[in-house]
Amino acid sequence: MILNGIDCIGQYAHLFKGKRLGLITAPTGLNKDFVSTIQILHENFNLAALFSPEHGVRGDQAAGALVETYLDPITQVPVHSLYRKDSKRLSQEMLDEVDMVVYDIQDVGTRYYTFIYTMLYALEDCAKAGKPFVILDRINPLDGVTVEGNILKPEYQSFVGNYPLAVRYGMTVGELALMANDQMNWQCELHVVRCEGWERNMLFPETGQEWIMPSLGLPRFRSALLYPGTCIFEGTNLSEGRGTTVPFEAIGAPFIDGQKLADEMNAKKLPGVVFRPVYFKPSFSKHQGESCSGVQIHVLDTRAIQPLETGITLLYTIKNNYEEFAFLPPFREGSRPFMDLLCGDNVYRQEHVNVPDLLQQFREESQTFAQMKQQYHLYK
Repeated sequence: MILNGIDCIGQYAHLFKGKRLGLITAPTGLNKDFVSTIQILHENFNLAALFSPEHGVRGDQAAGALVETYLDPITQVPVHSLYRKDSKRLSQEMLDEVDMVVYDIQDVGTRYYTFIYTMLYALEDCAKAGKPFVILDRINPLDGVTVEGNILKPEYQSFVGNYPLAVRYGMTVGELALMANDQMNWQCELHVVRCEGWERNMLFPETGQEWIMPSLGLPRFRSALLYPGTCIFEGTNLSEGRGTTVPFEAIGAPFIDGQKLADEMNAKKLPGVVFRPVYFKPSFSKHQGESCSGVQIHVLDTRAIQPLETGITLLYTIKNNYEEFAFLPPFREGSRPFMDLLCGDNVYRQEHVNVPDLLQQFREESQTFAQMKQQYHLYK
């Protein structure tokens, strides 16, 4: 049986006894019996505060919603938001309420996913305040071996990329925290409650665990597997499938000819995938209520697929064939285009992109990261 950190917490009870605990969690914070980490800490230790990332600790907050402190309706423990307009960090007032901060959120192994920056911000804040930080580790659903993509450049840091990671980084959150704590010299008292039974080469379907949506945009493992490559469409005027039942699996727009695009993409014979023409009308987000055409990416071989290279190839196939294609402008004056923040560089938006050269550059960067990260591995 493969266990996440919360399932092994009994072996680490000495860490938590006698301490006021603050917990950063989300709806994926569950043990193997679907009991929430909130409930487990509340019943067995002194859970003094909850710290909420985007969407709320129980998933009851809308994307991007900014909420004030409130009492959790089940435990009556105060909930403080880490997704505020002015800050996404633990304030000194929050840290004064606790002796230790605990983190338990399922990651998806991709640099764009913001929960890992909530974790790293909290780790740094605890280091500055002299508070211990505990990671209840969880498996990486995209395995702990495969690395894809370029390494984010410091000048492109944002909440969708705030650390020099490869796009698909092949680490658990516990390993990532160990790496950051060391490389940034934060010197936090960091503890990792390890998983048991997980092997680095395992993809999620091989773990026997049940998929719990980490957010509504990733309803199943296939969407998370494609996410490293299809999330980049969030920086364009194409729909990435939000507002449909297959977010990050279907890509399209009103100006796309789905059949033509599917034929062209299938002719490239990309490993592990096939493209099917689709027609959809998003219920929200880009092109809401408009009839769109495009492709749905079907994964035929979860081991062979290279999701980032698939997404990049699809991006430039559309860009080179449709004059209506556009990168989205910056959200606000003076900020960088969202595509640059996702890429961690401005290479996607350069006027003349040689795709084979770009992919080779990314492969070289991912190999460098893959070698470096091995010193922080906790699992074989």
